[in-house]
Amino acid sequence: MSPNSKHAPRAANPIDVHVGTRIRLRRKTMKMSQEQLGEQLGVTFQQVQKYERGTNRVGASRLWRIAQVLGVSVSFFYDGLTDGITDNVEDNTQSPIIYEFINSSDGIALATAVSQIENRAVRRQILELARSLAAQESS
Repeated sequence: MSPNSKHAPRAANPIDVHVGTRIRLRRKTMKMSQEQLGEQLGVTFQQVQKYERGTNRVGASRLWRIAQVLGVSVSFFYDGLTDGITDNVEDNTQSPIIYEFINSSDGIALATAVSQIENRAVRRQILELARSLAAQESS
């Protein structure tokens, strides 16, 4: 099948993956299952999985409803989206690592814990600690 065929599988768009990752992050922090979210949206949990992976694009009205169910603004799903992602849509080498981590249990637990720390200086110290540990690991 040619790459230009209508039926050729397409790679997930990095922006769709980012939005899906943010949906999953919020759902998991609320301790909500894919099935529960799907019920409130009127879709199957498999459809929620596809949204979260970025394999199915979330339409505007559906994203609005997801935001209502998850108690966030629509802009929440675009937080952290930088020109680095949009500039490198074709050559996006770092983002899969980030998305894989955010989608892991450790990534969600870390994001949840750090987001509960109100003191920005403390959050910055945690970041510096992580960078320091990573530097030690790589040397």
